[in-house]
Formats: sequence, structure tokens, C-alpha cells
Amino acid sequence: MELNEDFNQRVLIHTDEEPWRASPMPGVERRMLDRIGDEVARATTIVRYAPGSKFSAHTHSGGEEFIVLEGVFQDEHGDFPAGTYVRNPPTTSHTPGSDQGCTIFVKLWQFDMDDRKQFRKDMNASLSQPENGVATANLHEDEREAVTYRALDPGAHLTVSDAGGIELLVLQGTATENGQNLRKGSWLRLPDGQSLSAIAGAEGARIWMKTGHLRFARPPSAGMQSSTA
Repeated sequence: MELNEDFNQRVLIHTDEEPWRASPMPGVERRMLDRIGDEVARATTIVRYAPGSKFSAHTHSGGEEFIVLEGVFQDEHGDFPAGTYVRNPPTTSHTPGSDQGCTIFVKLWQFDMDDRKQFRKDMNASLSQPENGVATANLHEDEREAVTYRALDPGAHLTVSDAGGIELLVLQGTATENGQNLRKGSWLRLPDGQSLSAIAGAEGARIWMKTGHLRFARPPSAGMQSSTA
């Protein structure tokens, strides 16, 4: 399967308008945003777990990172409430699920294959003091990418011109970018060479962002195990 696989194109998806599609596991549904591959895929996805549902045990052959958007995600490593950012690098494994139900934003097969840094962060607890109406949490950075979380005051401007592509998900509030309205659940991907210039709406905005990574976009290797998206 190929979906929004051309990383030289701007893509904007309001994820609340996308249909939920069944996964191989009962009670686990997906909204696919970009994808190269079938059940083994380089993928960006919104995943919803019904209460009491679980995904089968699996190894992250290509790595996994996710944000808990709603509810509490769970595995044998603990409980992950809404607002948690998690990186599970290649070779890690778990059996994910949720007793009460949850929704996550997850990216698969987008790691440096030598990365072994596993961690979780409370994004709101990591925020700095605001500068010009924008507070920033630096979630992860290496030679390939930078991952941040931004809290924008109403009317605050956010300008980013990092090389290597820009991707963001609006977690709360509203903003405008390039004349288009972004709202909670809006996912925007800008190709390498395009800058971001956004203005927060009257409610302000909370935005997760990754930059630099599209230079390294590639499909997964054949024959590896599937994962949670």
C-alpha cells in the first residue's frame, strides 16, 4: 500500500475527517496518514484502542515513536497517559493495549537503525518558559531529526525553516498556516525546502513537530514483523 508516499509534496489532513479502518486485531482501528507497505510499513497513523483491546506481542524491528492523545496506553513497561511522548527504538518489544481505551499518534520504521535510546516524556512537564508567546519542549534530537512540542499563546507566531522537511500534529487549539486553517487533529507535512509560518488562533495551540527526518524516508525491509499501526 502507498499513501502520501511522495515526500516532495505538501500534505494537510484533518484527521477527524478520515475514516477508521480495522486493523488485524479486534478492537484496534486506524486512520492512515502516510504509508509505504502493508502490515509491515513505514507508516504514520492515528490508532484507536477500544477498552480492553490489545495488540499482539511484537518487536520494533524499525523502531516506533508515539504520542498518547487520549486515554491511557498500556504495556508491560507501564501506563502512559495522554500527553506522553514515547520512543521505542529498533530491537525493543512489547504487548500494547488499553484497559480503558486510548488513542495514539504513531510513527513506524522511521528510526536510525543503530538508535537504541528508549524513553518516555511528559510533554507538558518539559515545556520551557515562553519566548514571544511560544513555550518549547525539546523531546529528542540527533543528527537526523529534531522532535519538539510547542505551546503557543493566542496570536503567537511560529516560524520554522529547518532543512530536511517539517511535520506537525495539532494537539489542541487552532492555527493558520499558508492561508489554511489548522485545528485539533490536523496533520501537516512540508517537504524539504519549505518553511513553516503559523499563527495561533484565539485559543492558542499545542503542536507536536518533527523536522529534518524526510531526508531519510525509506520503506521498511521485507520480512520483518508488523507493529501497532
